[in-house]
Amino acid sequence: MSGRARLALCAAAATLMASCALLPLVNGPSWLLELVPLVVVQSGVGAAARRVPLGRPLTVLVQAVATLLLLTLVFARGHAIAGVIPGPDTFSYLAELLRQSAQDVSQYAIPAPLTDGIRLMLIGGVLLIGLLVDTLAVTFRSAAPAGLPLLALYSVAAGLSQGGPDWLWFLVAAGGYLMLLLAEGRDRLAQWGRVFGAPPRAQGGGAPDGGTVAPVRTGRRIGAVALGVALLVPLVLPAMQGGLLAADGAGVGAGPGRGGTISAVNPLVSLRDSLNTTDDRTVLSVRTSSPDLSDLYLRIVSLDDFDGTTWKPAQRHIVGVPNTFPAPSGLSPDVRRDTVRTTVKAADWYAQDWLPMPYPPSKVRIGGSWRYEPVGMTLVGDHGQTTRGKTYQVTSLDVRPTAGELATAPEPPAALRRAYTEVPGTLPKVVARTAREVTAGAKNHYEEAVRLQDWFSTDGGFQYDTQVAVGSGPDAIANFLKKKQGFCVHFSFAMAAMARTLGIPARVAVGFAPGTPQADGSVAVSLKDAHAWPELYFQGVGWTRFEPTPTRGVVPSYTQSVAPGTSQPDQSLPSKNGSSKPSAAPSAGADCANGLAACDTPSAAAVPAGGGSGPGPWWFALTALAVLVVLAVPLSPLLWRTRVRSVRLGGHARTDAGAAAHTLAAWQELTDSAWDLGILPDESLTPRGAADRIIRLGRLDGPAGAAVHRVAGALEQVLYAPRPHPAPGVADDVRQVTAALYGTAPRKARLRARLLPRSAVRALWAVSARWSTLRARATAARPSIRRPRPSER
Repeated sequence: MSGRARLALCAAAATLMASCALLPLVNGPSWLLELVPLVVVQSGVGAAARRVPLGRPLTVLVQAVATLLLLTLVFARGHAIAGVIPGPDTFSYLAELLRQSAQDVSQYAIPAPLTDGIRLMLIGGVLLIGLLVDTLAVTFRSAAPAGLPLLALYSVAAGLSQGGPDWLWFLVAAGGYLMLLLAEGRDRLAQWGRVFGAPPRAQGGGAPDGGTVAPVRTGRRIGAVALGVALLVPLVLPAMQGGLLAADGAGVGAGPGRGGTISAVNPLVSLRDSLNTTDDRTVLSVRTSSPDLSDLYLRIVSLDDFDGTTWKPAQRHIVGVPNTFPAPSGLSPDVRRDTVRTTVKAADWYAQDWLPMPYPPSKVRIGGSWRYEPVGMTLVGDHGQTTRGKTYQVTSLDVRPTAGELATAPEPPAALRRAYTEVPGTLPKVVARTAREVTAGAKNHYEEAVRLQDWFSTDGGFQYDTQVAVGSGPDAIANFLKKKQGFCVHFSFAMAAMARTLGIPARVAVGFAPGTPQADGSVAVSLKDAHAWPELYFQGVGWTRFEPTPTRGVVPSYTQSVAPGTSQPDQSLPSKNGSSKPSAAPSAGADCANGLAACDTPSAAAVPAGGGSGPGPWWFALTALAVLVVLAVPLSPLLWRTRVRSVRLGGHARTDAGAAAHTLAAWQELTDSAWDLGILPDESLTPRGAADRIIRLGRLDGPAGAAVHRVAGALEQVLYAPRPHPAPGVADDVRQVTAALYGTAPRKARLRARLLPRSAVRALWAVSARWSTLRARATAARPSIRRPRPSER
């Protein structure tokens, strides 16, 4: 098999191996079995086109046409001319299948059924990646950039496939890419012929009389080590990922009893897909002791990082789950509240990283591995833990402030106010201007908040519409204020942003609105109950829910008017079923004067033993080690070359044997320095011939050329004289020649010689030679097994 044919075969295999990462996304591997012959045909067409030979652009064009014909034959045979040639009806049918696939992807949870649309998306996408890989690696003979489309294919699969054995698919995909690189290296090596500069043959110890160790074998070992490092390093680095309302997730964390961090993705798409789904399945079944089911919001996570375009969760430290949660920040003991006990059962198909709970929780009983995020008072799964099929009990506070308590709330702590009223400069000025116009005449922040809520929900002419695009860019909120159409994400994001421009601390909560009461006394919460609402901070009450989305959720009673037609809330009106009994739980309001950390971080007594408030020393040590490894790997050739140069030129020739070794090392350093700059060594030449070649190719002047001849003369004396004598100044001559070579070389060549010296390959040769020697000694040390003769049997 020719080198290019082998390379084409490896490119096809690498594409198929990377596409295995898509297997967890759908039910059954039948699409992959169907894909294999298509990729083989696509690769074979390219091989035939290159053998003709056709030009590179024509080869790519022929492969693209063949790919289109294959898709037509498999998916649109009845809409094509003669069942193969695509026509206008063919493209219309394929476009319709792609549109259907987009709907299927948004409708079905993972693993999705293998519909025709999803099948076309999978097979067509992989064939496109295969075409790119074959073009880059085989047609243009550049296998390294072919890793980009393979990485894109794996990244899409890894981003959508949650909770599966991702390391296995990474191993398969990375193995295919390394195989492709080795195939290209073998093909290039075959064109070079015999490799120069082989290390000396091993002597003694029973080592075989070998020659050059194949760089291909060394490449395999390097690839195996690199793959092992890529798999092992992420295991020691704490991280967290996952979605918000997705049907599946893979919770991750820092491990039980340890600190870590938490971050999350934007909930826009998840919320919209949940609200637009045609399969409105029950997510949670809830039973509660609260007599008022209209206020049973289940909060998943809070979004407090605002970049001017959207809201997202800030990166937070996570700790062990306390036995009893601290009181929410800013809550005064004088505010009315009830204790509510809620039992939640999650559906078997609903795998959520975050735990939906009533806010604010004070105690949670749940099995499994969970972690606590103190600022948002949320629980998050650790290392793959999700809500799938979980039943848990939550004890929470039903805080019922009056409008008067909110209206007379003092200013929040400066640190908290600064953190939660921050607005980026990219926010359009119309947002702040509209907020001032809507709240003109308000006497305090509470009245401003109520006017904003009423403007969005009733007075501003807004319409609730889940089909509106979520929008992107810094003008997303401004466009929503202009068009006045959107769903809960638009309303909550806009109100929170406008509240911040007025100096009111604000964030956005994501979770579920009150569900539907059932005949057995439970409450069914479905996908369409997914919701987002703003939370505004009032000192003495804490984070307080508002409801700006029309026709969704329940407007809090502390924001309702005294009588119809008035906009002023009843200053003494608490929420329904309010209790006048103050809670015995300690308040964090007094501590807020000490700053933001005192408001949002639980006391040490609230955290069980073993749960830290942040990463321990081991985390910093591992992080520092990972940084050193990342820096050392690309700089290792430079460091190794610097060390070798110092050893070669730093010897002292005090004896005849020392003089010979010193001269040989100096000559080796001279030839390697020239090699680094592109002057390849030629061991067939005599020292004088090699010196003349270095002078000619290096364009050296008289003094530098004389220095080269002096080093060559010293080498001849070592090689041919009966008793070599010390050659004074040979190291200085090598330094002079090296400086002259770098002075005449182009800037790019000098940079390459320092960062990626060609002579650094000698380190790999030395390692391979040492390994071969050790293996030969181990083989020689084994006891020989004598086979019995026929007469002895």
